[in-house]
Amino acid sequence: MAVRESDCCIVPMRRGNARRGKAATTLSFLLGKHALHTGVGEDMETVLARIAEIARNKPEEKFTSLYHHINVELLLKCHREIPANKAAGVDQVTKADYAANLTENLHDLVERLKQWSYRPQPVRRAHIPKGDGKTMRPLGILAYEDKLVQLALTKLLEPIFEQDFLSLSYGFRPDRSCHDALKELNRIIEKGRINYVVDADIKGFFDHVNHEWLMKCLEQRIADPNIKRLITRLLKAGIMEDGKWEPSEEGTVQGGSISPLMANIYLHFVLDLWFERVVKKNCRGEAEIIRYCDDFVCCFQYKEDAEKFYTELKQRLAKFGLEIAEEKSKLLAFGRFAEANCKKKGMRKPDTFDFLGFTHYCSKSRSGYFRVKRKTSRKKFIAKVKAFKLWIQKARHQDIKDIWEIVHLKLNGHYRYYGITDNSEMLHRYGFEIRKLLFKWLNRRSQRRSYNYAEFNDYLKWNPLPEPRIYVNIYG
Repeated sequence: MAVRESDCCIVPMRRGNARRGKAATTLSFLLGKHALHTGVGEDMETVLARIAEIARNKPEEKFTSLYHHINVELLLKCHREIPANKAAGVDQVTKADYAANLTENLHDLVERLKQWSYRPQPVRRAHIPKGDGKTMRPLGILAYEDKLVQLALTKLLEPIFEQDFLSLSYGFRPDRSCHDALKELNRIIEKGRINYVVDADIKGFFDHVNHEWLMKCLEQRIADPNIKRLITRLLKAGIMEDGKWEPSEEGTVQGGSISPLMANIYLHFVLDLWFERVVKKNCRGEAEIIRYCDDFVCCFQYKEDAEKFYTELKQRLAKFGLEIAEEKSKLLAFGRFAEANCKKKGMRKPDTFDFLGFTHYCSKSRSGYFRVKRKTSRKKFIAKVKAFKLWIQKARHQDIKDIWEIVHLKLNGHYRYYGITDNSEMLHRYGFEIRKLLFKWLNRRSQRRSYNYAEFNDYLKWNPLPEPRIYVNIYG
């Protein structure tokens, strides 16, 4: 699809761009000649901080000279940050393999990047279970060198676009988390005049990001032709599945370190700026949005605003090659007056919606005031229990101490994420299901190593599992 400049409906970065023109800033001029070569006056951390400062102070400028910062120092920093237990790509090279001759490998990679002989390898496709525990999600596994290059690119681009991203965006951003998004959503609904919620899901977002539009978004800040050329090569590297190569004409690979940043950049222009500068301005009442990567919830005061937005959202996404998953999206009455309105219509209680693994529902405090409460969504709960069952079936013959150590990690991870205000019941239910599975499968190991119920309880008494607790105060 050819994209004409006149067709581009990306919202400008700042008002007055047309008046001032598209100024381009050479990073070498702004940083000073000594800052260009790390190790001469400034280290890489300082350079990245200066890039962020320039992007923050000059919101309309474009960066024309970034590519040379993908050097040995930056790649070495990326190498140290990549976990050693990550799966290998199509070339089967692990971090340990690459580190065996690290200095020579990094210098060779930098030289190939300079000469443009570096070619990203196809992404090895694997499949992991989705949240429903039934369907599978495609996951891309990059070759180790490509992981290094993607992470280096992310470190260069993130400080620039972070200065432009809006506060409504929470996914995969520094010092922001799912819990922060949940707290802000809670504040908007409880403190605002919200009566309707649009719970929308983008169908296969990562698989359908349009490459030409993505490059248009990047060009709002990046004018370095070498950076753009490298990103294009990474996007077009292709997919390898079952020994067959497939072209990647659209989408960004889930599993690549740069994909979350590309998703945020794309949706910043496609959704965030559009909502803030177009949708809200044309709403009769309050309108707010909270987005976590491609998962977002929109809140409205009036039903007509919500209905108009839902219709226009489909049209807006279609312009950028995206579409709504109709079966997962809905407009519902939700807020302080939802329960009273349901009773007038003969409905038992207001509808609920899921966001970031939690089912949100209308309730009241002990004092009788309106409250938004949340609990682990049924889909996530079932998927998590099923995943644990599959693991314990395979691991039950291991030493009991090793099993117990991993169970502690799994339970603590679950409790720390889902341990949020009002979710105590679902936490205890999860702990109960895990204990049942442990007893069932450890009791099937062999007659010599099995446990009866009394022995299992004795073992729990002397080797207790983590207890459910609330780690996150939604009002904190």
